[in-house]
Amino acid sequence: MLTRTHTDSSSAAAALDPVVEVHALSRAVSVDGGNELRILDDVSFRILAGEAVAIVGASGSGKSTLLGLLAGLDAPSSGTVRIRGQDLFALDEDGRAALRGACVGFVFQSFQLLPALTALENVMLPLELAGRADARKEAETWLGRVGLGGRLGHYPRQLSGGEQQRVAVARAFAPRPALVLADEPTGNLDVATGEAVIELMFSLNAESGTTLVLVTHDNALAARCGRSLRLASGRLV
Repeated sequence: MLTRTHTDSSSAAAALDPVVEVHALSRAVSVDGGNELRILDDVSFRILAGEAVAIVGASGSGKSTLLGLLAGLDAPSSGTVRIRGQDLFALDEDGRAALRGACVGFVFQSFQLLPALTALENVMLPLELAGRADARKEAETWLGRVGLGGRLGHYPRQLSGGEQQRVAVARAFAPRPALVLADEPTGNLDVATGEAVIELMFSLNAESGTTLVLVTHDNALAARCGRSLRLASGRLV
């Protein structure tokens, strides 16, 4: 009994560890006349394992810039981003790419599927890059979970927008990452299709315990997340 209690306590403590830690993050660029435009200004927050968090704000508020920094695809002017305790910007470009491959999945507004690969091959790709010997079987399983078990050999051009986004969701979750970043995942979909994709993402988030961070302008979607981080003029409000 004591052993089980210790294990349960350890698991509970692990669940409270932050997957994402952002401290005093700022991003500025030079504009005409040598003036500085601060796209993000002294942003700090933590996101725990298994949370679903929305990043919201008006166009130009810094949402996409923040997501790019969380992914290590852009560099801050100052501040830190830690993913599972690792300081992203203490790593070189190869190190950040390796951390993304091990810990992060992506869902984009424009799907970002590779057009020369089938649905199956698109989902297999991150698994193969991770050295998974069961990449094909796992990709088939995930495409089945998102309702595309009959579309394995179809290329992106042969799929509807909703089907392409389902492939993208399967690709993001298949490696079982600690963190999935989604940038306006329903932006190119009609309302009914977008709702189905969001239901799928929340379901997979709950089942897998993956931390989900959504950038969205949709307040109804944001309200379905556990909490929201609202940006205005580059600052959290």
